[in-house]
This record gives sequence, structure tokens and C-alpha cells, in this order.
Amino acid sequence: MNADPVRMSELGSDSASVLRIISYFDQLHESGANADTVVRCAALLAECPVTARWASGTVIRYDATGRLDPDGDPPPASADEPSVRLERTGPGHALDPVLLDRVCHTLRRVPTRAGASGELHIGDPALLEVVLSGKEGREDRVRAVRLLGLDEKRDICVLAVSARSPPEALRIIAHQLPGSSVRSTVIGNAVAVLCQGAIDTRALSDGLESAIITAFPGPRTVGSDRGPWVGIGASVEALAAATSWRQALGALRFASSTGYGRRAVAYERLSALELLADIPLDRVRRHRDVVRINEIAASPTGALDVDTVEAFFVFGSLRRTAAELHLHHSTVAARLAHVEARMGWDLNDPMDRFTATLVLMIRRIALSSAELAEPDQA
Repeated sequence: MNADPVRMSELGSDSASVLRIISYFDQLHESGANADTVVRCAALLAECPVTARWASGTVIRYDATGRLDPDGDPPPASADEPSVRLERTGPGHALDPVLLDRVCHTLRRVPTRAGASGELHIGDPALLEVVLSGKEGREDRVRAVRLLGLDEKRDICVLAVSARSPPEALRIIAHQLPGSSVRSTVIGNAVAVLCQGAIDTRALSDGLESAIITAFPGPRTVGSDRGPWVGIGASVEALAAATSWRQALGALRFASSTGYGRRAVAYERLSALELLADIPLDRVRRHRDVVRINEIAASPTGALDVDTVEAFFVFGSLRRTAAELHLHHSTVAARLAHVEARMGWDLNDPMDRFTATLVLMIRRIALSSAELAEPDQA
């Protein structure tokens, strides 16, 4: 695009300033800009966050620095065209109405220019479902990728996020993906987050793990906000996004917001553990060790004991576990002893410790899978 940068603070309220705004968005349209680019440029021009919302539920929001930021109060949806809001904290500019008019006008022209039908728009959830489906034809997937404002020649990574996570979940994820193009929609009981950019899934899983723990530290109490749990598929060719989506859903089963299970899991880090996901859930639930650990966790005191064992495996030592849980080390030792006695384990024995780790992991897979299979009650 050859449009000169424009900032509202540099403009007056005269006709020349009006023409600069109109010319700016006309050049955006002519350059083939997608909806994300239009909203981002509007935010940079307005020098405040700008949010656009479509009737489909799609929301695109950029802050004053041009950074993607889904955390905000979207404008009411319009049945006929995108709704746009300037989120100023101070006095407005005299030409704000002109800016809003040009943003809406340009966004209305984006799907028409791209050849979309009247039923599909940039960012429409139906487009994401086409991209993530393994049943759609190649031409349909290419078209859907392009309508989403993405490049079918660049790799894509898909994340699966627990759909009942608080709204802050997507903000946390977006902040871990600077410079990436991000699209999302709800599919079943998971949120599909499609990302295009340079993504190291191992680093992303570590970054998300740290960010989620910081925002939602354990242990969690009944009724408290549950942090998101995230599965991360591998980076694949854009037209193979369905593969990354399946991997993300598989990795999501290894993640959990219960106890001290890992919150973000990258499929590529599972290695041989992936085989555990193939064990039938009914068989897992009936296994004697899983039955016994669930019986322990059924009471409030027992749930604390099981959480403490999970924490012990995360932190690696009695004293560090005590420090992280803000408990005396003797309390931690007592809780571990309760579980050892009930389960017949000796956590100092390598085989028993491995068995305990495995039991807690397959229990987590069963719990996560059961929740993902429940009808959405949101």
C-alpha cells in the first residue's frame, strides 16, 4: 500500500483533512487490504483502540499501537453491516464521524472485493470451519483461507482452547502471539484459534503455561474462575490445517485446569505419550488405580491430597512443593503419605513414582475428555 501515514492529531477539521481520511481508506481498499489491516490502520490513525464487530459474532480489535488485542467491549452487532467503535478515553476529534463512516464503508467492500457470497464474510466462523475441515475440497479451503485474510502459501498452527474458559483466555493467548494473524471460533466445547506467523510451538506452550499460571494460580477453589487449558497443534501447510486442529484437540486432552496439571500442551512434545490417548475412556475409568484415585479426590480433604501429589511431581521436591503451596513441609509429607497409603505406592521407589505419574496423567485425560464431550451449557 502506498497511502501516507495519517494521524488524527495531525489533522484539523477542514475539508482538506476530510479528503485525507477519505483518500487514505480508498488507497487501503485499492491495495487489497483485508479486514484486520483496515481495523489496524484505523486504530493507528485514530490513536486509540478500534473495534469492529459483524453480525456473525466476529470481533476484530486493535489497540492504539496497532497491536491485536481482543480484550474490549465490542459495539452492538448490526444485521446489515459491521459496527465500529472508537474507544477514546479523552475528548473526541471533530472528524471522528468521518473516520467511522470510512472504516465501515471500507469493511463493507472487503468481502465483495474478495468474491465472497452474501453468506460468508471476512472472519466468519463458517470460513474457519471450512479451513479446519478435512472433508472440504482444496478449492473451497483455498478460498476460505483467502477470505480470512490469510496466505495459503504460509504455514498455519491451530490451538484448541477449553471453551468454558473465562474471556481473558483469548487475551492471554493473543499476547503470546505477537506479529501473528489470529482467527478464532467455537467448535463444540473447544475454541479453535488459527494462527499464521513464525510460531515455535514448544516455546509457545512454555509461554502460555507461565502466563496462565500467573493469571490463574493454583490451587483453585470451587466457583473461582478457571484458567484456560490449551492444546497446540503443529505448524503445517495452510491447506493441512485440519491436521493441526486434530493434533490440538488431542493435546488438549493432556491439558487440564484441575489440580496442578499442565495448562498448555504442544502436540509435538507428547512423543510416545500420544499413545495414551488411544486407550478407550471406559477402560481408563474402570482401571482400579484410577477408580481409587478418584475415590480419594471425591472428598475435600482427599482432593487436597491429590492436588498436592500432582504439585509434588511438578515441583520435584518436598521443600519446593511446600514453598510453592505455602505449606509447612510436614503438611506436604503428610498429604503424600495419605495418598501413598491408600494407593499402595512408595513415591521414593522409581517404579511406583512412574506408576503414580502415569495414573494421574491418564486420569487427567479421562477428566478432560469427559468435559469436552459434555453438551455446552454456556
